[in-house]
Amino acid sequence: MSMSDIKALRERTGAGMLDCKKALTESDGDIDKAIDWLRQKGITKAAKKAGRAATEGLVSAYIHGTGKIGVLVEVNAETDFVARNEKFQAFVKDIAMHIAAAAPEYVSKDQVPEDVVEREKAVQLARIVEEGKPAHIAEKIVVGRMGKFYQDVCLLEQTYVKDDKLTVDDYVKQTVATIGENIQIRRFSRFVLGEGLEKKVDDFAAEVAAQAGLAK
Repeated sequence: MSMSDIKALRERTGAGMLDCKKALTESDGDIDKAIDWLRQKGITKAAKKAGRAATEGLVSAYIHGTGKIGVLVEVNAETDFVARNEKFQAFVKDIAMHIAAAAPEYVSKDQVPEDVVEREKAVQLARIVEEGKPAHIAEKIVVGRMGKFYQDVCLLEQTYVKDDKLTVDDYVKQTVATIGENIQIRRFSRFVLGEGLEKKVDDFAAEVAAQAGLAK
């Protein structure tokens, strides 16, 4: 399997580079078999629909367990008809449940602020130096660890909690292929009962102490 094979498969299917690489690996480098593999997974259909505008959709709320975790998520589709579809609504609920369980911070890698990325790279590089790894492989190690970082904080990169053989992005593509419209997870908010209150109490106590002339 070569880069030219991956490029050729991308041009013929519209699938992403990683999907094409996996398809060729699963098909022993045979492009026709790789196309069939992508079609079986619904990836080619999803790729062709990915550029279409998704301006309808649904905002859904999910409250976990006894009410200590809550999620609001907006998922867009192309038409109001699909937004009212039971399969689409079930998909949105699944995504909200995943967010409650896995606690992502961003939808995708391109939403991670550059300063956050650079800070994480600096931390990982410092770790590599501390571990005594050779300097000439440090950059490759950082790239690998940044991949793990994105898997931790980005929704689409995470392993789907209801099927550990899929990422959330894989699940999105499967649903696009099933429903027949482009789907985009646009944004979400995750709420945890009491989160941040301890800091607010400490800040308030410090402010009272300062006003009373007790602060150092």
